[in-house]
Amino acid sequence: MNTVSYGLSERSAPPPLMPAVESFLGSSAAMQEVFRLIERVGPTEASVLLTGESGSGKERAAQLIHEGSARRDKPFVAINCGAIPPGLIEAELFGYEKGSFTGAVRAHAGVFERANGGTLLLDEVTEMPLEMQTRLLRVLESRKFYRVGASTEYTCDVRVIAATNRCPLTAVQAGQLREDLLYRLAVFPIDLPPLRSRGDDVELLANHFLSELNAQAVTQKRLSAHARMTLKQHSWPGNVRELKNCIERAFILGDSVLELAPLIQNAARGADSSASGELAANNGYARDRERLDIRVGSRIYDMERSLIEATLDYFKGNKRRAADALGCSLKTLYNKLNGYSQSQECANS
Repeated sequence: MNTVSYGLSERSAPPPLMPAVESFLGSSAAMQEVFRLIERVGPTEASVLLTGESGSGKERAAQLIHEGSARRDKPFVAINCGAIPPGLIEAELFGYEKGSFTGAVRAHAGVFERANGGTLLLDEVTEMPLEMQTRLLRVLESRKFYRVGASTEYTCDVRVIAATNRCPLTAVQAGQLREDLLYRLAVFPIDLPPLRSRGDDVELLANHFLSELNAQAVTQKRLSAHARMTLKQHSWPGNVRELKNCIERAFILGDSVLELAPLIQNAARGADSSASGELAANNGYARDRERLDIRVGSRIYDMERSLIEATLDYFKGNKRRAADALGCSLKTLYNKLNGYSQSQECANS
């Protein structure tokens, strides 16, 4: 058996952790604890499990851990496990050889190879198929893997950080995450707090985003007193990502003084107002993020398609979570979507 080894012949000493930069800011007690944990674990080789709601900054936390380690000059590679079809995730993780399957016209290095010597972030790891979790556990323990279609064994040197917006223990109980993989990944767990629990960090981040936009546009726009009140009153379910997008929209629409309340109110009721007006034009259904309205007399085909598309939209395109919610297998969901695509192609031809 042939073996290919990768490794770092020498690593420089880790630097002191730099202060949080870009959108990963915070003066709240919750964020100061996060920074303390990142500073402690960064220089080590421990596996880290980051948990927290979508938009709370898990990938940025992973980058800071990488930057605070001796691997900082090596690659940082991130992969979203929930966004990759089950049939392709092995090839994305471990790579493949030319001709190993239909469409493999050339050899391809997977993320474990591309991250060699550095750090690999497995985002939404709880969405990975159980069979692949078994293989991942084996690779994490042995540091060896095979490309798809290869007989050569590769040895890699990768620090793994995992992230999820689910409760890991709940995922284990639901049969969506292997318990032994959880213990392997969660050597050092860090929970990212939601923005609504971070107090004055909301205004701190808003000022930061506005300062960046002012610098880019060479302007001096500012938030109104009412906008600053809105910052404190809104619950920010989309966390830092939602806040950043809201500030950018206000910056584009506003002149010298920016307001936020109208933007937040329009976003909240936008789905309802647009859905009611589009009911007849969309095969007799309308939807917002959590509700689907279907006109009596709609075709079963259209109703099923509407439900599937609405569920996919709710879970932001995550097909595994959508299939779980719909009570069907992932294969069935893919077959349905392929059928819709073929129908659309026929309609356009």
